Amino acid sequence: MSDDSRPSPSATPSAARTAAVIPAAGRGVRLGPGAPKALRALGGTPMLIHAVRAMAASRAVSLVVVVAPPEGAAEVKSLLDAHALPERTDFLVVPGGQTRKESVKLGLDALPAGHDIVLVHDAARPLVPVDTVDAVIEAVREGAPAVVPALPLADTVKQVEPAGTPGEPEPVVATPDRARLRAVQTPQGFDRATLVRAHETVTGDVTDDAGMVEQLGLTVVAVPGHEEAFKVTRPLDLVLAEAVLARRRLNDGF
Repeated sequence: MSDDSRPSPSATPSAARTAAVIPAAGRGVRLGPGAPKALRALGGTPMLIHAVRAMAASRAVSLVVVVAPPEGAAEVKSLLDAHALPERTDFLVVPGGQTRKESVKLGLDALPAGHDIVLVHDAARPLVPVDTVDAVIEAVREGAPAVVPALPLADTVKQVEPAGTPGEPEPVVATPDRARLRAVQTPQGFDRATLVRAHETVTGDVTDDAGMVEQLGLTVVAVPGHEEAFKVTRPLDLVLAEAVLARRRLNDGF
């Protein structure tokens, strides 16, 4: 497939099987000391379990691959075995790498043949609604090589010249047009062959897999994200996630 090519809708038919890869090998230092971020409790259940259930909630997802800390794969496997997960979905745990990029690649390498659509989802986004997951999958099925859920920005954004020392004042150099900016979430969805090629081709540090596809010269499209798909990074995020989960359980029996 050349760099300017794009899978046609017939290349990813509606019957294409979908797998989700969840890199969960990071420590999550911004949440403070203790267990890795993905294993922190949310409503009495590890965030990772919530994230796995969020992917498996989509009837299109037939396999979830959890990429665990290299020394903790057995613990994560036991964790999955101990919690109720949808029977229609298969689960696999593989050891991760030193970086997120390495972990995603190891998860990709573990996928069996026949899964032509791949989702990559942050374990720290435990509450993404199933409608968002399905919207990403549908956009890939319709022919997009890469899809991201995204939200408009609520705040004005400033571009600054970074200070040499943390905490020092930073000169503002530009004010980007907020209407053209989006805050990107996960799961990000991909035509499998495209994502594999991106991981084999793109080197250097990247913040998300869609950015790697952009470097191939392919189009990444955005679909509407959801405010409850936020990333739990800091202690205040965990408080908000607990509140969202409590409201769901009260209103929906989640």
